[in-house]
Parts: sequence; C-alpha cells; structure tokens
Amino acid sequence: MQWDQHGLVSGPQPLWWQIADRLRREIEFGGFKPGEALPSETLLNQVFGVSRTTARTALDKLEQEGLISRRAGKGSIVLPPQVIQPLSQMSSFAEDMQRRGFTAGYHTLSARMALPPAEIAAALGLESNEKAFMSTRLLKADAMPMAYSQSWLSPALFVHHPVPEAGELDRQSLYVWLEQRCGCRIAGGRETISAALLSGELSRALQVAKGSAGLVARRLSHDADLRPVEYVTVHYRADRYSFTIDLVRKP
Repeated sequence: MQWDQHGLVSGPQPLWWQIADRLRREIEFGGFKPGEALPSETLLNQVFGVSRTTARTALDKLEQEGLISRRAGKGSIVLPPQVIQPLSQMSSFAEDMQRRGFTAGYHTLSARMALPPAEIAAALGLESNEKAFMSTRLLKADAMPMAYSQSWLSPALFVHHPVPEAGELDRQSLYVWLEQRCGCRIAGGRETISAALLSGELSRALQVAKGSAGLVARRLSHDADLRPVEYVTVHYRADRYSFTIDLVRKP
C-alpha cells in the first residue's frame, strides 16, 4: 500500500481524517515499521495540498490512538503495537506478554523487607509494626520499559522460605517464583485502575516525558484459600498499554 498514491476526495470525511486513515493503514500493513518516522507536516502539506493545521490534526489523531510518538526535532515516530489486557482475566506480566508475542524482561530496583504503608498493611492483614517483602521492578516488553511495579508480599510466605534476591527477580516472573519456591499460587484478586500523570522518577524509568499520561493499577491478590498474598501498584505507560473488558447488556 502507498499512502500517497491517490489524492484526497471531497465528501463527508474530513481531509485530516483521510490522511490519518491512510497513514494508519500503512502502519498496520508494515509500510511504516516501529521506530521509523512518518511523513512530516511539511511533506503532507506538499503531497495533499492541505494546510499545516490539517496535517497536524491528522498526526495528532494517530498520537491519541497510541500509534506514534511526536517529539520536537525527531518527528512522528511509529510505536510498537500496543499491549491490551482483558480486565476479566488475571495473569502475570510474563503470561500477558507471551500471549501477545513479546518477551518479558525485568530490572529489579529494590528487594527487601520493609514496613508497608498503613493501608497496605491493613490490606495484607498485618500488624502496624510488621514488615513485608517489598520489591520494586521495571517491567519490559522486548526490552522496552512498559510498567513500573511496586509489590508487597505477606511475610507469612517466608516463614519457611528465604525471600527472593534481586537477581532471581530479574530472571523470572514473581508469580512463577512464588509457585516454585513457596508453593503459593495466586488464584484471584481485586484490582482498581485509574489515570495519572507520571512523576519525574516514573517518567525517567519508563523513558517518557515528565507529566505523560499513565495508568495506575492497584491489586490485592489472594491464594486459593482467600488469604491475602500480594498488594501491588503498577504504573503503566498509557501510550503502550491499555485495558479492555467485554460487556453484556441485560435483557
């Protein structure tokens, strides 16, 4: 497919929409690959004879859809396919990435016993002065930062088992480690998701501009006996990750 093969047509569809649709299709069919730059506003103006505002609106639309990233001096860069997580399905980050054809990776920033905040201690059923195992990790998809995770695990897991070291958490899923080393399988949980702006620390870790949009998921997970196991807060890049849910209307 050639995005510039034919001119635009007059009709119900705005010119900016037609340009965005052509570039979107070109991305979908591999004409523009991740990491490559789309035509500039100036080139779009020349090819289609439209105003700079029309060209900018078309590119803005693709950015809103999470297909490109626009940076001053770099242009409009095509992003890798967005990861979509079904809300009704609970899985580890590694399982989620594997289903979508990505290779999951981890970089552990901290791993230690610590006093959790009061609300997390209450969620895990801990005493006010009781420590839990805390790990902070950068979650990656094909080596690209995707999310920043802070996990708190119940100390009951480590009565007969040592806590994991950072190197262990760099090599595998936390859920896999729990099953293999502690015999604990996370069976379910409750998760809330909200929007947020990424702070300086988070934006640097996720390699996005400070104040970029993010998604924050907070989840309390339990084992098969409904005992609380983990409280985790995950900050996702909103341009690379989204959630979906299937809805059924009552008759």
